[in-house]
Amino acid sequence: MARIGGRNLWIAVPAGLLCAGIVGALVYLAVPMVPSVVAWTGDTLRDATTRAAEVTAEPSPAQIAASEDLDCRALYPDRLWSEMVWRGDVLLTQDYAPPVTATPGLVEAASPTVRVACAWRTESGESVVSTLAVVDPAAGEAAAQMLGANSFACAEGFGGLSCSRERGSVVESHVFSGGLWLSSVETRWHPEDYATRLAAHVWR
Repeated sequence: MARIGGRNLWIAVPAGLLCAGIVGALVYLAVPMVPSVVAWTGDTLRDATTRAAEVTAEPSPAQIAASEDLDCRALYPDRLWSEMVWRGDVLLTQDYAPPVTATPGLVEAASPTVRVACAWRTESGESVVSTLAVVDPAAGEAAAQMLGANSFACAEGFGGLSCSRERGSVVESHVFSGGLWLSSVETRWHPEDYATRLAAHVWR
């Protein structure tokens, strides 16, 4: 085997043994720390998982409305909200106005406590108005009779009663579930599956 010029075996061999000894000593000193490192890594991963679960477990609009008022942004799922605000000529009004309906006596019979009312209106006169209110859990029974008598199609949905009617350019939808009433009236503006997507987010 050819030797590399300038390398002295009397120095190289002891230096190599010294390096190996240092590496071995470091390994020996590090071994007791292995369980601590493993435990620290596990705790870090568990904490990250817990924080992620807390972020995804945000209360639904139904949970918020059951105890306090909420705002329009919280009422809408992200994608539907983006579609609504994308229109440059739209104006959003947030207040506590009672649910909009063409059914006489429905608001009086349900006696709603409004948590939020969101009215979207455009310069050309198109509008979408949605209201989420707290009502007596039994209000859905009376509402079913009143809405049915006014040509609404009603069925079970979202854990309660879901009714809708299309008349001309107006689509009116109502959901009664879990002591809440979600009302939506679309006039000449009909975002795709608007009422269904909104209700699915409220009672997710």
